[in-house]
Amino acid sequence: MIYYVNADAQNNGNGSVESPFKTIGEAANAAHAGDEVIVFPGIYRETVVPKHAGARDARITFRSKTPLAAVITGAEPVEDWEKYEGNVYRTRISNSLFGSYNPYTTYVCGDWYFAPTVRHTGSVFLNDRMMYETVSLEECINGAIDPTSWDPEGSKYKWYTEQDGDHTVIYANFQGLNPDNEKVEISVRRNCFMPEENGINYITVSGFTICKAATTWAPPAAYQDGMIGPHWSKGWIIEDCEVYGSRCCGISLGKYRDPENDMYFYTKHVKSPTQMERDAVCRGQYHGWLKESIGSHIIRRCHVHHCEQTGIVGRMGAVFSTIEDCHIHHICNSQQLGGAETAGIKLHAAIDVTIRRNHIHNCIMGVWLDWEAQGARITQNLLHDNMRPAGIEQAEGAMFSTDVFIEVGHGPTLIDNNLLLSNVSVTIPSEGIAVVHNLILGSFSLINSGVDSIVNDQREPRYTPYHIRHRTEVAGFMTILHGDDRIYNNIFVQNYPVTDASKTPEDNDYQVVGTAPFDIFPRYDEWIANFMMDREPDMGALATYHFGHLPVWVDGNAYFNGATICKHEQTFLNDTEHKIDVKITGTEGSYRLTTDLQSCLGQFKVNLLNSESLGKAFEPEQRFENPDGTDIVFDTDYFGYKRNADVIPGPFASAEAFARALNNQL
Repeated sequence: MIYYVNADAQNNGNGSVESPFKTIGEAANAAHAGDEVIVFPGIYRETVVPKHAGARDARITFRSKTPLAAVITGAEPVEDWEKYEGNVYRTRISNSLFGSYNPYTTYVCGDWYFAPTVRHTGSVFLNDRMMYETVSLEECINGAIDPTSWDPEGSKYKWYTEQDGDHTVIYANFQGLNPDNEKVEISVRRNCFMPEENGINYITVSGFTICKAATTWAPPAAYQDGMIGPHWSKGWIIEDCEVYGSRCCGISLGKYRDPENDMYFYTKHVKSPTQMERDAVCRGQYHGWLKESIGSHIIRRCHVHHCEQTGIVGRMGAVFSTIEDCHIHHICNSQQLGGAETAGIKLHAAIDVTIRRNHIHNCIMGVWLDWEAQGARITQNLLHDNMRPAGIEQAEGAMFSTDVFIEVGHGPTLIDNNLLLSNVSVTIPSEGIAVVHNLILGSFSLINSGVDSIVNDQREPRYTPYHIRHRTEVAGFMTILHGDDRIYNNIFVQNYPVTDASKTPEDNDYQVVGTAPFDIFPRYDEWIANFMMDREPDMGALATYHFGHLPVWVDGNAYFNGATICKHEQTFLNDTEHKIDVKITGTEGSYRLTTDLQSCLGQFKVNLLNSESLGKAFEPEQRFENPDGTDIVFDTDYFGYKRNADVIPGPFASAEAFARALNNQL
């Protein structure tokens, strides 16, 4: 059955092409497995709540008839403005507009929220751009630049809200623009397209613009809001959509509702935050967290931008999913929200998740995989400018910046064939990480740190789970020992100046590029020798090594501009003759590299790697392999070109691939 929706229909119909529904919600109520909903161009000011599940071989598909022309928005236009003072206008809105959820009395707050200033979940939009909320009318009238904003000029557009009886009053500084002549909207709905029930499986959402919802803060041990998402289900496809303007998160791939564990620290305080995270993982089994029931979603070819917490978020619900060919940018740039859940992509428990061929830039972080990134693979992505612009202050409560952050995981986690071009490239307070065939312009950071706390004069380790191979069931818990990393066949370029020599690899903003931070870890032969005993093993004596650093493997890398070299590495290229400069230039759709790296590699060749080369991550005893257990062979590059017998380091297989990167084809 095909149902049709047209916001411009004269009368509400029966869903036929001759008499379409006026709202997508009506079609969602009618559609069952195997049905398709075709939505005509128009503005759909509603929250779509799918009621029925599709099936693996009979999906329910919602499709915009014209790509991006059907707009599902959480916003309503505001046209009744009166001049208040200077550049500031005022409007009064009856609270009846908001129903049971008023974003102008609801705050962004909860677990892992660190910003000292609490903001409302609502937003004011001027010509599709989110304005900046103030805490006082005086600040709104002043309209000063925010020194922590990544968009200083944009930060002058301010708004302020207060309650007056049964009305919400909003003041807005339009900086000389007349709101009667501009597009001004306020977000009023919490979501745009999300089911309320669990198990609404196998839905496809294709070609929509989804924007401007008053989403709430989405930490991991809580119900995770997004403008669009599958809630707690399996097999969704979100494709060819533009997603922007969320107060917090754009797309959510997690988590189950659990009132007993929802915002536990924020509401009860009595358990440590990491303990409630462990609780959430174990309680997930009770809530149906199994490969057969949850995850296996696909997000592809989506344009996700200008959201203030994350572009894509997920706790446990993203397992076995793929995020591919997306453009994700300008995430958490206002710095009005701050906390430990901010990134272009922020996933907890990214078990067997593949993140590939995405372009991620100008985000507070590019990709942050937190806890249990077991079997995750980050491959063939372009990441750059995921760092504060020059001269911009770090906001209080805001996170540091990096391209890729793998936190407290036991692996195996694979980072391969990427362009990592920000000033901090890979942050790994983890173990079991393989970094293979990348171009890396920034540092490693949080090496041997960022995991445990000293509380009451004693070490409080962060025990984190690992899982049955390619499953969600928990196999065990362990602290992070650090090490167990493989750093093979990369190109390292010290592309940014070292302005603070006091920084160490244990800092999150270490500035020195290269593999020397791995000197502190043993080689495999040194490590395994501790367990090769001629006598009966002494359990107590071996504790020193059971809780010591794990070994690392480093080989086949190329170093430029003084990038540092691990003392364990035997086969490497250290170019001390040339000054290499690597830049990325261009605009959307035509980015290119500017560099002479190719000619400086000379005749240096490395080994072709595969799953056998990388071995097993120590704690889960799992290979670096495909989700189906088959071997990975690193014989294709960033573009998908085949590597021949003469393998070179870095993400490009050949001169042809380098030429493509230099010719506006990234």
